[in-house]
Amino acid sequence: MLKAIIIDDEPDCVKLLSLQLKIYCPQVQVIAECTASTDGLLKINELQPDIVFLDIEIPVMNGFQLLERLDSINFSLVFVTAYDQFAVKAFRFNALDYLLKPIDGKHLKDAVQKALQQKPDPRQLQAMKQQLHGGEKYQPDKIALPYQNGVTFTEIKKVLYCESDNNYTHFYLEDGQKYVVAKTLGDIQEILEERNFLRVHRQYLVNLDHIKKYVRGEGNYLIMSNEDSIPVARNKKEKLIERFGWL
Repeated sequence: MLKAIIIDDEPDCVKLLSLQLKIYCPQVQVIAECTASTDGLLKINELQPDIVFLDIEIPVMNGFQLLERLDSINFSLVFVTAYDQFAVKAFRFNALDYLLKPIDGKHLKDAVQKALQQKPDPRQLQAMKQQLHGGEKYQPDKIALPYQNGVTFTEIKKVLYCESDNNYTHFYLEDGQKYVVAKTLGDIQEILEERNFLRVHRQYLVNLDHIKKYVRGEGNYLIMSNEDSIPVARNKKEKLIERFGWL
């Protein structure tokens, strides 16, 4: 069994999440239910949980302040939040697991499974804290890409393009490295579309700064800065015209 602690200042939310874990995640045993951040901090140090479900906006210490008081984060972490859509992008951008209130059972199962695959990196937490507190004006320079053994932080400007592979996305970098992330291209598009990326094909999302050439013909395509060819769908051509005005 996996030992879990729930920390949320709303008692009804704590009780509901505990019940949902019994129903949807029988491998998880709730060993502490905390409605105060100070109590949550004590229980984490005392009980050494495997996974913690943590609300962010809680009195006395918010979720980030609580985590900063720990010597180390040696447990899996799932944020539970009622934040708006922009804040949700902050979670996705930094590859952190989260649940939106009201919590859906399937999403709970998925979040537990993903959280258990890797421990959070302090850099992820710091980057997300800055992004949330900085509002929409804060534009991170790096994106967190989770892989089997952890998380790598990559400068966004160095990502040439992303390629869909069903429920996975391949990231191609200018130094020739390639990363595979367990997210759909649609998820990645939502994260990067405001950072000068454009979906030019159902399978491809490209960094506009790395387009070297556009080739017309029977099949319109782009030549990227690494000489890779990327097809352009007919219905995406207008978007290129709109962004560049050179077609």
